[in-house]
Amino acid sequence: MEEYKVTVATGTSEYSGTNNYIYITLVGENGESEKTLLDNPGLDFCRGAVDDYKVCSPAPLGPLLLVRLEKQRYWVEDNWFCRYVIVEPPGGAAVLTFPCYRWLIGDIKVEIREGTAKKLSDDTSLLLAHRKAELQERQTIYRWCVWAPGIPKCIDAKTEADLHQDVRFDNEKRSDFERSLHYALIELSLKKLAIRFGRSWCDLDDFKRCFWKLKSPIAEYCMEHWKEDWFFGYQCLNGSNPRMIQRCKKLPKNFPVSGDMVQGSLAPRTTLEKELKDGNIYLVDYSVMDGVPPNVIRGKPQYISSPICLLYEHPDQGIIPIAIQLAQTPGLDTPIFLPKDPPLAWLLAKIWVRNSEFQVFQLLSHLLRTHLFVEVFCVATKRQLPAVHPIYKLLAPHLRYTLEINCRGRSQLVSPDGIFKRVVSTGGDGLLILSQKEYKLLTYKSLNPKLDFHLRGTTSMKNYFYRDHCLLLWDAIHSFVKGMILLYYPLDRDVAEDSELQLWIKDVVDEGFFFSIVLFDWCAWVPNTPCTMRHPPPTDKDAVTMEMIMDTLPDVSQTCLEMAITWHLGRPQPDAVPLGQYPEEYFTEAKAQKVIDSFRQELKEIEDHILKQNEGLELPYLFLLPSRIENSITI
Repeated sequence: MEEYKVTVATGTSEYSGTNNYIYITLVGENGESEKTLLDNPGLDFCRGAVDDYKVCSPAPLGPLLLVRLEKQRYWVEDNWFCRYVIVEPPGGAAVLTFPCYRWLIGDIKVEIREGTAKKLSDDTSLLLAHRKAELQERQTIYRWCVWAPGIPKCIDAKTEADLHQDVRFDNEKRSDFERSLHYALIELSLKKLAIRFGRSWCDLDDFKRCFWKLKSPIAEYCMEHWKEDWFFGYQCLNGSNPRMIQRCKKLPKNFPVSGDMVQGSLAPRTTLEKELKDGNIYLVDYSVMDGVPPNVIRGKPQYISSPICLLYEHPDQGIIPIAIQLAQTPGLDTPIFLPKDPPLAWLLAKIWVRNSEFQVFQLLSHLLRTHLFVEVFCVATKRQLPAVHPIYKLLAPHLRYTLEINCRGRSQLVSPDGIFKRVVSTGGDGLLILSQKEYKLLTYKSLNPKLDFHLRGTTSMKNYFYRDHCLLLWDAIHSFVKGMILLYYPLDRDVAEDSELQLWIKDVVDEGFFFSIVLFDWCAWVPNTPCTMRHPPPTDKDAVTMEMIMDTLPDVSQTCLEMAITWHLGRPQPDAVPLGQYPEEYFTEAKAQKVIDSFRQELKEIEDHILKQNEGLELPYLFLLPSRIENSITI
């Protein structure tokens, strides 16, 4: 009789344990072990437990291929999350790890592979059927669906409740997510009630009355400096959406700025023409907003603009705005606003730019380029790559929670009756039309930071912390991924001959075609990044009054809801897994672990560099600290 030592690890999150019956069978090339009930009375399968057992076989099994786990109901149904199984064969053979990291739901039988990553061509004929069966099952669970025409497809699930448990939030994440949302909404509802029983918005300082607990040091700094031109320019480089600014060598024909208009904003003894030639003039153009239909909120029309903003890299002041046009078509009703205009007119023009920034960041940079794109890879990975595949192992930690947060977003944020419809000027039809317009214009180069910075002419701009830190991270991630890929695909033909990988790529291309929580700090002070505008852009600079500005900005209800949602979605997550950390160890080979260790060391060096760079800065830029970047899109 052959005796195998088996260790079984239960998940560490709430409700991972079970009181149901768990059986195990070891499957080798020469046969199967006895089906064994894993039973240490009172000790088995508690949350976080790592339990040891003995499994017997009447004859040597040979090289182990699979571990078969079976769960059967005892009294009441009780799901179980298995992390891994370790098997120590008799006779001093190498200890084998079988990663699982999945839920066993109902009366179920699951077969898991030993942890060594294997391509299809690496497998024996005995395991090819297992690969095929696994993918067939997954393809019935994870199905494509068209959420809206003209944008990437998504998972076929109307709400998060339709998702398989393997891709759902852990209970702690779910409870915290829902509790924090309710907390924010209740607190700001009380503020809204208090304000309404006091007085409505009369001046900009009134916004401070709903700026109680839901704030951060950066948000408070923003509140104090948001009117200042240097801070406006700083946000173009390092704010919530720092990918819009581009070098301007020649003014657009639809933006008739003359040298005389902006001469007072330039350094002494220079001209606009000279600064254009020297590469010190930049542009932020929101043409993608042109023609997008505005929302109607509580029966009242909202307003949208498609501004063009000219910026100048001043030798003393840094990047500053020097001209703003609030529509794409110049004309008598579309004046060019300048810093020398009446202060309230210039302030309102900047507010309109920031309103467009809110729409573009939330819907294009955040929703489309982050959530929807990653979902394509998530669904394709689940459908086309078995758990033993090296690319599945590489991607799996970076897909955690993405499907659930996207389902919640579609049903709660951007649905026909969701929060965007209630408070955002592009809510309703506008958000889909805006996303469709961006999707048509999207290029691969814009998704590659090195190419993107080069194409936008921003490689030499000063104090562009986002660019500097982004490139450090890009190089580290590229080196890590390249190192992993070369372990399993040393030659190009290895990629071409991997039929599973080719089907995965086909799924991505046919159905579809990662950083984004710098949200709250810049949006919490609502006048800096308003979610909607309640009056059209001004046509007369001299007619702008504080009353006009207050009537244009979000009202009390809209302000409170914007603050609640941005705080809820932007706060640090209690169960966040930082970039490069892998609590679920899908790779078991020493060569893969070595690449991961090198990646972690490089991230630590980047972290130290960024922290040192920020020492003594009045306004630190710490958003791209590796320890603050999550492994996956979870919020």
